[in-house]
Amino acid sequence: MTGWIDTHCHLDAPEFSADTDLVRERARAAGVSCCVVPAVEAGNFDAVRALAHLHGDVYALGIHPLYTPQAREADVAALDAALAQHASDPRLVAVGEIGLDGFVPGLDWARQEWFYREQLRLARRHGLPVILHVRRSADALLRHLRELPVAGGIAHAFNGSQQQAHAFVDMGFRIGFGGAVTFDRALQLRRLATGLPLSALVLETDAPDIPPHWLYRTAQQRAEGLPQGRNEPGELPRIAQVVAELRGIPMNELREATAANARKVLPRLTGSEERQAGK
Repeated sequence: MTGWIDTHCHLDAPEFSADTDLVRERARAAGVSCCVVPAVEAGNFDAVRALAHLHGDVYALGIHPLYTPQAREADVAALDAALAQHASDPRLVAVGEIGLDGFVPGLDWARQEWFYREQLRLARRHGLPVILHVRRSADALLRHLRELPVAGGIAHAFNGSQQQAHAFVDMGFRIGFGGAVTFDRALQLRRLATGLPLSALVLETDAPDIPPHWLYRTAQQRAEGLPQGRNEPGELPRIAQVVAELRGIPMNELREATAANARKVLPRLTGSEERQAGK
């Protein structure tokens, strides 16, 4: 039976430092057979690779737009070198997490664009798909992709329009849905999860971030001492249940379809899973 694939999970995050192994064990017990662990800066390239190998998962290497203020141009060369060094590693499945962020104030947009374009060039050079950070930036991301097309990828935590979603799909991307879709008020996101072709969907948690509604605490609750719930990859099946109910399809159909979609857009996933199964 096909397991769930969490296409975006930051297992190397500090929030997991005390119990990473237990977190991954809980996810596996919940039926999550594979996690995609993306890097966010040059300093955690080795960490995400080590975690992926330790837990039988896969990883991506890239520089996140929120880390561009402290990133150096030399980090792009370091990424190029790492992609070349690990080119034969079946667990290296993409360049990511890369992209643009138009939400966080104070970020240098031109600097973000420079790092994004340079990483698109590296993805082209190394023949890898990309995992995109898309936050109030869909049109700009698409514009650069038209100039520097890549071998598809995933539009992670997407919350744009139907038109933008279809534009990504037409360029070989899948659309990532996670905890945000579990909120009743996320009407546009739920329309996307329902209206897009099933072949366009992949599932993710973005753990420890973007908690589903059952883990979320309001600002008032946090002020009263209730801690924000920590998202984990083990929450993926419950998030998937919301998507399945929205679409009116059985869970096993959603699991099989989204896993197949992930393998299609991240082709090295298949080889990595086969090696894991053969152990």
